[in-house]
Amino acid sequence: MPAPSQSRKLALVGALDHAAGTLIVHRSATKRSTDFIALLERLDPIYGPRPGRVAKPVVLVLDNGPIHISKASRAALDSRAWLTVEWLPKYARELNDIERSWRDLKRHFLAHQTFRSVEELDAAVETAVNRLNQERRPSLCNSQRIAA
Repeated sequence: MPAPSQSRKLALVGALDHAAGTLIVHRSATKRSTDFIALLERLDPIYGPRPGRVAKPVVLVLDNGPIHISKASRAALDSRAWLTVEWLPKYARELNDIERSWRDLKRHFLAHQTFRSVEELDAAVETAVNRLNQERRPSLCNSQRIAA
């Protein structure tokens, strides 16, 4: 998302939790493998194994974007035994459920606004994600499916 009249941008990397109906977003100035790994690190305490918590199967659905298939990202995914990765076919963005969330954020929560700085845009994105998550209703299921 560009900040008008500036060459700086804010990149969003996220995961959509179907069971809870929430969007988990990592915001940064870049969109690199390290940012995807930072998102995985945010998912660890939420979905990873913990003493006293019943383990549920977690499936992460990924497209074949460069940040998902790099050596560093593959190593980070492989180190999370609790996580099953399902790969979408190449060139099939329409199958990635998170794309609808990005569209909703842009069209319904961030459209027709001008931001004076990337920091202002960052704050607006955080507010928009929180509002989007409040509007979503959780669905009932026995496993957790996450699209990133």
